[in-house]
Amino acid sequence: MNSARAVAIVIAIAALSGCATANSLAVKGVASTLSEGGDTVRSHDDPDLIAGAMPFALMLHESLLASVPTHEPLLTTTCSLFTQYAFGFIAADAEMLQRDDYERSKQLSDRAFRLAERGRHYCWRGLEVKFRGISQALKADPVHALDRARKENAALLYWSAASLGAAISTGGIEHPELLIDWPVVRALAERALVVDETWNNGSIPELMITVESQGDALGGSEERARRYFARAVEIQRGLSPGPYVALATGVVKSKQDRDEFKKLLDAALAIDPEKDPGHRLVTLITQKRARLLLERIDDLFLEPAPRP
Repeated sequence: MNSARAVAIVIAIAALSGCATANSLAVKGVASTLSEGGDTVRSHDDPDLIAGAMPFALMLHESLLASVPTHEPLLTTTCSLFTQYAFGFIAADAEMLQRDDYERSKQLSDRAFRLAERGRHYCWRGLEVKFRGISQALKADPVHALDRARKENAALLYWSAASLGAAISTGGIEHPELLIDWPVVRALAERALVVDETWNNGSIPELMITVESQGDALGGSEERARRYFARAVEIQRGLSPGPYVALATGVVKSKQDRDEFKKLLDAALAIDPEKDPGHRLVTLITQKRARLLLERIDDLFLEPAPRP
C-alpha cells in the first residue's frame, strides 16, 4: 500500500468522530484513492509478501463498500483483487500440489472458486451501477448488451470478463453449469478490446488468447489466438511472460505440441523482470507458473520426451 493510500485511510479514521456527512465524504475519498491503484504493489519483488497482505486488502475494500455500495471504481477494484488472489495465488498453489497432495489441492481449488465467484459478484454490481439492467441483457444478447460501454469502462469490462472466466476455470467439472455463461466472457472481453485495446499494458489481447483457446465448440479459433498473442507481445514490447504462458496452456497444450509448449515457456522464463519494473510482480508470478508447468510437462503430454 503506498503512502497516499495510508494517508487517506488515516483521514477516514479520524473522520469517524465527526458528523455523518464528513464521514461519508471521507469514506468516498478513501474509496476513490484505493480505486486509483498504484505502482507499489505491481512493482514488488516478493510475491509471497503480497500474498500474505492480500486478505487484509480484500477485507478493507469490502468494509468500505459497506458504506459506499454503489461506488463503481471501488467495486471494480475489489473484483480485480479477488480475481487476482483467487487465480494468481490460491489456484496456483492448488495446481502446484495437485500431484503430491490431492486432498489439499482440492481444498485450495474449492477456495479459489469461492473467491473468484465473490469477485465476479462485485463486478456484476459495478456493471449494474453503470448500465442498469445489464445482467439480464447479457443473458439475452451478450454482444449488443454492451453497446453502451465506452473507453472509460475498459477496466470494468476486463475484470468482469476475467472474474467470470476465473470462476468457470476454478469451478471445473464440478460446476459445468457455468459454461453456459462463456459467451458473456467473450462479449465482455471483445467489447473491452474495441473500446481500449492497449488498456493496462495489453491485458485485453492477452485475455483474448485464452478466450480463443477454448476450441470450436465455444467459438474459439487458433488463428485468432495466435493473432492476439502477436498483438499482446507487440504492445508489451516482449517484456511480459503472460502471452507466452497463455498460448502454451491454451492452444499448444490442446494440440499436444510438446516442443512448442516448452519453447514458449522457455521464452517466458527468459524475460528479465527488471526490464519492466512497473509490472515486476506479475512477471514473477507468471514465471513461477511457467516453471511449474515445465516441471510437470510429462504429466501434461501423452507422448514422452524423445530420448537423446
